[in-house]
Amino acid sequence: MTEDTVDDSLAETFWAVASRLRRHTRETLAPWDITPSQSRALGVLGRHGEVRPGTLAEHLRIAPRSATEVIDDLQTRGLVERRADPADRRATLVALTDEGNRVGTAIRAARRAEADRFFGHLDDTDRAELARILRTLLD
Repeated sequence: MTEDTVDDSLAETFWAVASRLRRHTRETLAPWDITPSQSRALGVLGRHGEVRPGTLAEHLRIAPRSATEVIDDLQTRGLVERRADPADRRATLVALTDEGNRVGTAIRAARRAEADRFFGHLDDTDRAELARILRTLLD
Protein backbone atom coordinates (compact mmCIF):
# COMPACT_ATOMS: atom_id res chain seq x y z
CA MET A 1 0.00 0.00 0.00
CA THR A 2 1.45 3.37 -0.98
CA GLU A 3 1.57 6.40 1.30
CA ASP A 4 -1.11 8.12 -0.85
CA THR A 5 -3.37 5.07 -0.52
CA VAL A 6 -2.92 5.05 3.26
CA ASP A 7 -3.69 8.79 3.45
CA ASP A 8 -6.79 8.37 1.24
CA SER A 9 -7.95 5.42 3.32
CA LEU A 10 -7.38 7.35 6.55
CA ALA A 11 -9.37 10.32 5.27
CA GLU A 12 -12.20 8.08 4.06
CA THR A 13 -12.31 6.26 7.39
CA PHE A 14 -12.28 9.53 9.31
CA TRP A 15 -15.20 10.94 7.26
CA ALA A 16 -17.14 7.67 7.62
CA VAL A 17 -16.75 7.80 11.41
CA ALA A 18 -17.68 11.51 11.45
CA SER A 19 -20.77 10.78 9.34
CA ARG A 20 -21.84 7.98 11.66
CA LEU A 21 -21.31 10.20 14.70
CA ARG A 22 -23.43 12.98 13.11
CA ARG A 23 -26.20 10.47 12.36
CA HIS A 24 -26.13 9.20 15.95
CA THR A 25 -26.24 12.80 17.20
CA ARG A 26 -29.33 13.58 15.10
CA GLU A 27 -31.00 10.40 16.36
CA THR A 28 -30.13 11.26 19.97
CA LEU A 29 -31.60 14.78 19.59
CA ALA A 30 -34.79 13.59 17.85
CA PRO A 31 -36.93 13.29 21.02
CA TRP A 32 -36.50 17.03 21.61
CA ASP A 33 -36.81 18.03 17.92
CA ILE A 34 -33.56 19.97 18.40
CA THR A 35 -30.92 20.54 15.73
CA PRO A 36 -27.24 20.00 16.49
CA SER A 37 -26.68 23.79 16.33
CA GLN A 38 -29.50 24.39 18.80
CA SER A 39 -28.12 21.69 21.08
CA ARG A 40 -24.67 23.24 20.97
CA ALA A 41 -26.17 26.67 21.77
CA LEU A 42 -27.94 25.22 24.81
CA GLY A 43 -24.63 23.69 25.87
CA VAL A 44 -22.75 26.99 25.53
CA LEU A 45 -25.40 28.82 27.53
CA GLY A 46 -25.40 26.06 30.14
CA ARG A 47 -21.63 26.35 30.56
CA HIS A 48 -21.21 30.12 30.26
CA GLY A 49 -24.51 31.56 31.47
CA GLU A 50 -26.01 34.53 29.73
CA VAL A 51 -23.97 35.89 26.82
CA ARG A 52 -24.36 38.38 23.99
CA PRO A 53 -25.47 36.89 20.66
CA GLY A 54 -22.09 37.69 19.09
CA THR A 55 -20.31 35.80 21.84
CA LEU A 56 -22.62 32.84 21.30
CA ALA A 57 -21.79 32.95 17.57
CA GLU A 58 -18.08 32.89 18.39
CA HIS A 59 -18.48 29.87 20.67
CA LEU A 60 -20.51 28.08 18.00
CA ARG A 61 -18.10 29.14 15.24
CA ILE A 62 -20.96 30.41 13.09
CA ALA A 63 -21.90 33.76 11.57
CA PRO A 64 -23.75 36.19 13.84
CA ARG A 65 -26.79 36.03 11.51
CA SER A 66 -26.88 32.25 11.89
CA ALA A 67 -26.66 32.63 15.68
CA THR A 68 -29.64 34.99 15.54
CA GLU A 69 -31.64 32.30 13.74
CA VAL A 70 -30.66 29.68 16.33
CA ILE A 71 -31.61 32.08 19.16
CA ASP A 72 -34.93 32.93 17.46
CA ASP A 73 -35.81 29.23 17.13
CA LEU A 74 -34.88 28.47 20.74
CA GLN A 75 -36.76 31.54 21.99
CA THR A 76 -39.89 30.50 20.06
CA ARG A 77 -39.70 27.15 21.86
CA GLY A 78 -39.32 28.85 25.25
CA LEU A 79 -35.80 27.52 25.81
CA VAL A 80 -33.96 30.87 25.83
CA GLU A 81 -34.86 34.47 26.47
CA ARG A 82 -33.34 37.75 25.46
CA ARG A 83 -32.61 40.25 28.20
CA ALA A 84 -31.30 43.77 28.26
CA ASP A 85 -27.62 43.94 29.19
CA PRO A 86 -27.48 45.93 32.44
CA ALA A 87 -23.95 47.07 31.54
CA ASP A 88 -25.00 48.43 28.11
CA ARG A 89 -28.59 49.40 27.32
CA ARG A 90 -27.94 48.95 23.59
CA ALA A 91 -26.85 45.32 23.99
CA THR A 92 -28.85 42.15 24.46
CA LEU A 93 -28.01 39.05 26.44
CA VAL A 94 -29.28 35.54 25.73
CA ALA A 95 -30.01 33.26 28.68
CA LEU A 96 -31.53 29.83 29.24
CA THR A 97 -35.02 29.67 30.66
CA ASP A 98 -35.87 27.08 33.31
CA GLU A 99 -37.18 24.85 30.50
CA GLY A 100 -33.99 25.47 28.53
CA ASN A 101 -31.95 24.35 31.53
CA ARG A 102 -34.08 21.22 31.89
CA VAL A 103 -33.85 20.33 28.18
CA GLY A 104 -30.13 21.14 28.05
CA THR A 105 -29.45 18.87 31.02
CA ALA A 106 -31.48 16.03 29.47
CA ILE A 107 -29.71 16.41 26.14
CA ARG A 108 -26.27 16.38 27.80
CA ALA A 109 -27.16 13.16 29.61
CA ALA A 110 -28.48 11.55 26.41
CA ARG A 111 -25.43 12.62 24.40
CA ARG A 112 -23.08 11.37 27.12
CA ALA A 113 -24.86 7.99 27.07
CA GLU A 114 -24.68 7.90 23.26
CA ALA A 115 -20.96 8.76 23.33
CA ASP A 116 -20.40 5.95 25.83
CA ARG A 117 -22.15 3.52 23.44
CA PHE A 118 -20.35 4.90 20.37
CA PHE A 119 -16.87 4.79 21.91
CA GLY A 120 -17.65 1.92 24.28
CA HIS A 121 -15.61 -0.68 22.42
CA LEU A 122 -12.45 1.39 23.00
CA ASP A 123 -10.54 0.80 26.20
CA ASP A 124 -9.44 3.75 28.35
CA THR A 125 -6.00 3.88 26.73
CA ASP A 126 -7.47 3.97 23.21
CA ARG A 127 -9.96 6.68 24.21
CA ALA A 128 -7.19 8.81 25.68
CA GLU A 129 -5.06 8.32 22.57
CA LEU A 130 -7.97 9.18 20.26
CA ALA A 131 -8.72 12.31 22.29
CA ARG A 132 -5.05 13.32 22.09
CA ILE A 133 -4.94 12.78 18.33
CA LEU A 134 -8.16 14.70 17.72
CA ARG A 135 -6.95 17.64 19.86
CA THR A 136 -3.73 17.64 17.83
CA LEU A 137 -5.72 17.80 14.59
CA LEU A 138 -7.76 20.72 15.95
CA ASP A 139 -4.67 22.76 16.78
